[in-house]
Amino acid sequence: MKIAIAQLASSPDKALNLKKACEAIQKAAQGGADLVLLPEMFMAFVPADSGISYADVAEPVDGPFVSQLAKAAQQYGIYVTCGIYESAPNEPKRAFNTTIMLNRQGELIYHYQKTHLYDAFSYQESLNIIQSNNELKPVETEFGKIGVLVCYELRFPEVARKLTLAGADLILVPTAWVSGPLKEEHYQTLVKARALENTIPVCACDQTGNILVAALFVMHLE
Repeated sequence: MKIAIAQLASSPDKALNLKKACEAIQKAAQGGADLVLLPEMFMAFVPADSGISYADVAEPVDGPFVSQLAKAAQQYGIYVTCGIYESAPNEPKRAFNTTIMLNRQGELIYHYQKTHLYDAFSYQESLNIIQSNNELKPVETEFGKIGVLVCYELRFPEVARKLTLAGADLILVPTAWVSGPLKEEHYQTLVKARALENTIPVCACDQTGNILVAALFVMHLE
């Protein structure tokens, strides 16, 4: 199995982000990848002072953004994993922080709503994101079972452990890791720790630019 890591900068322009994602899908497939991993919340970058709510940019998992990703996945015959904002009923401002997975046929085979929100270090993700309680379980693919955890969830060993005990052969981690003192060191250390303690590969993909850390790719095999 060959995985392509699309570490791209997300912008407030959702259409531009979709174009960049589809171009990354094409490039990954042409490079022989079986799966392309895009960052957390790649659908749009929403600056804190923009006056735009996360609900304004959110879509259902069968909305236009994911539908276009599905067409690209089918066209190029590649698995696609990407972070989006998923709309929720009766939520005028917030959305789910959701990761979707599409197979080679462009079918939505898995979607995971983030369960551990980044309410720490003077930041409250819960002001914009709805905490989910969806089950932590891997999805069956032609490569084996693949688990997903998102960004801040790297700091909780039990999340990766539960996925491993449920049979995950690989864990994918889309992230939007905010920059700060030693934050890149935290990122690399946590990805390696989750791989070593569970003896499975962990593959992480970060956003770049904006308020986020410089590009990082970490893949640690057992």
